[in-house]
This record gives sequence, C-alpha cells and structure tokens, in this order.
Amino acid sequence: MGCCFSEPVDFDGEINLYHFNLHRVVGKGAFGKVRVVEHKRTKKLYALKYIDKQQCLRQKAVANIIQERRLLEEIENLFVVNLRYAFQDDENCFFVLDLMLGGDLRYHLNTKGNFPERTVRFWMAELATGLAYLHGQRIVHRDIKPDNILLDAAGHAHLTDFNIAIHYSERRLHTSVAGSMAYMAPEVVNSARLGYSWQVDWWSLGVCAFELLWHKRPFDGTTAEKMRESITKDVIKIPSSRHGVVSKEGCQAIMELLDRDSRTRLGCSSVITSLDEIHAHPWFTQINWVKLEAKQLEPPFVPDENHANFDVTHELDEFLLAEKPLTHQKRKVNPNLEKMKPELRQLEEEFTIYDFESSARKSYYPLNEPIVASHEADSEPTMILPSQTNTFVQTGTIHSRRPSPSRSRSSERSSTRRPSSSSRASVKNVPT
Repeated sequence: MGCCFSEPVDFDGEINLYHFNLHRVVGKGAFGKVRVVEHKRTKKLYALKYIDKQQCLRQKAVANIIQERRLLEEIENLFVVNLRYAFQDDENCFFVLDLMLGGDLRYHLNTKGNFPERTVRFWMAELATGLAYLHGQRIVHRDIKPDNILLDAAGHAHLTDFNIAIHYSERRLHTSVAGSMAYMAPEVVNSARLGYSWQVDWWSLGVCAFELLWHKRPFDGTTAEKMRESITKDVIKIPSSRHGVVSKEGCQAIMELLDRDSRTRLGCSSVITSLDEIHAHPWFTQINWVKLEAKQLEPPFVPDENHANFDVTHELDEFLLAEKPLTHQKRKVNPNLEKMKPELRQLEEEFTIYDFESSARKSYYPLNEPIVASHEADSEPTMILPSQTNTFVQTGTIHSRRPSPSRSRSSERSSTRRPSSSSRASVKNVPT
C-alpha cells in the first residue's frame, strides 16, 4: 500500500514531499501522523511525521513544533531518533526521521508484558548513553516513557518525541509542568515550584525501568492530585517475586534512579559525570561499554520481523474514516505572509528546510535561552501529556494549555536556586 508519483523530481532542488514514495501509516498523534516513506533516489526508508498546520493552530502548538524542529537539528546520536529532513507545504509540516521498525516499548509492554532483567538492563544502558548525550547538548527531554522509546529492527533502543524538550539553563531552573504525569519527577509535580532541570530525565528513566521489569508503575492515582501525592510521598515498593525475579543490584539501581532528592539521584552528580556514574553502578559493571556505545552488542530482545510491531488501526484511520489522506501537492508560489495569521506566518518563517546531506547541524541554544529578570512571572504553559499513547515514531502527542507565542521568546520565572555541577537542584515545571 503506497503512493508512487510518476512526475519527474528535481533532486537537486530543495527537499519536498515529491522526493518520497508514501507507504503505510504506522503512528498517530494529537495533530499528525507517522508513515513509512522511501526516498526515490537513494531508496532508503524513513519515518515521515507530518503535522496538520490548522490542527496545530487550533491546539496552540506552533511554539512546540518550532522548538522540536530546532532541537532535532542540533542532535545526532546512535540512541536517538535523528532528523534527516524537514520541510513544509501549504497544509503540513514534515519531519523525516530515522525509521524504527521494531516498534515502541509501550506496544511491546501491551503485547508481551514485563521483560527479563537482562533485556531491561541492556535498554537502560543504551538509553542512558543517549540521555547523557542530550544533557551534554543542554537538552532536557521531559517526556521519557515507554511510548517514546523506539526499537530498531535489531532491538536497539532510541529516544524519540522532542515535542516538549527544551534547553536547560545553568542560570535558572524551569517551573512549568510538562510531560506525562506518571513519569514526572517529584520536583516537577511538587506544588512548591522550586524549579527543576535535566535531572528529571533520570527519574523518568527509572520509572520506565520499573515498568518494563514488573509491568506496573511505581506510582498510581485515579486523579492528578492523587498521582501527585503518590509521586511525592508514597513509599516505593519493589514488587514480589511473582512479578519476576530481579537482582539486588537491579533493584538498587532503580531505587537510586527514583531518589526524590535530585542531588543524590543516580546519574545526577553532574552533566559531565552522569554516564560515569551509570558505568560504575554494580548493575552495569558487566557491560562492555565500548561495544555498547558503538552499537556492537547483540540486543537480548529482537522484535519479530514477521509482525507489524505497531497498532495497525492507525492505517485504517486514514483510509476508512473521513480524513483527508496525505498526497503530494505543489506549494503556492510566493505566499503573502502579510495576510497570514501570526501563528501561521511564524510556521512559514521558522519551520525552515533541513537536509542532512547538505545542511550542517547547528545549535539554537542562544535563541532558546532568554535572560529573564528574577521578578518576572512564569508565563509558560502547563503541559500534561497522557501517560499512555500508542505511537511508533515521534507523534507529538501533546495536550496543553495555551503555550507562549514562541519558544525563543517565552519567559519563565527565575529561581533563586541555581543548578551547578556539584549540586543538582530540585526542579519543577517545564517548557520554555
């Protein structure tokens, strides 16, 4: 099932949808879908994430889309779903990403249940490597959960969905709430709003490890308030052996990741030494890190190549429901920016073209790091994502209140506490 456009394509011109054959839909988000595409010239397969501009405007998510576009241009890592191309037409914004045929860990949790300790340890080691890389790039993900961990065909783990990721600062802490609540660190959900930073990702990784091992989360609640109470106060209990036997070292690693004090949490001594802490932990000492970081170790779990490894109903949505299928279409020549809505104009101007074959990756850090006076109020939105969303590759499943006009122009309350390399300050709410 696909679409092969026969019109000649100018491969020497700017990248656009005509450069790709469209194949099956493999994921769906709040205002976009993900499908497999094939580059017509190179014959390489990618994941195409496309976002409906009007839906994006209705959900007040323009700032998030532009922020994600910028952050993805900055990163290149073996354990991250990397951006290869970005472009737009009159109706959609497009991200062309590494294709992960192994599916997301939410899908595998739902179909298989919990995983053996050896498998979870392997994934945690790979994800810790990717996470340390992101933090070294001054990026905090803020939404690490099984839905946003994708496996390639061989079974290697990758972080994806940077829709609410931001640059963190050494000068101030973040205070707006963003992410999927079941995976939020206590410093994010704590009502005191003292602020948080990159350390929150290590907590979320610990919640993922717990869920993968025992097919249940360490914290629960039928309401947001009960969940907040559970995350900030409940005693963390290791499930009984009937849920699967886990070594003392494995339980210790998870409990250290779920340390409510971000200053003593595993991986949080400093950005520079995070991965060294993971390497030195008894749970990980038997891993050959040189081979792992080069993706030369054989994964203990290999997805079944004879199955789709994603929810096949995503594809039915486009072909059986009253939705407009994605098609190749030429852009309007010289659109009148002055007559556009401000948000649509912002997409036109700031969602720029990216081609990994001809564009050098660059950092947008200065644009995302405004200097804010300490007396300014926190103007960032509250963003709480659903704790479970079946997705295959970045689907942008964000449900939020009104975001600020632009990530690069948003302001956030400065905190009198500042994170340093030696003292990991607690951090609360999120976006910028």
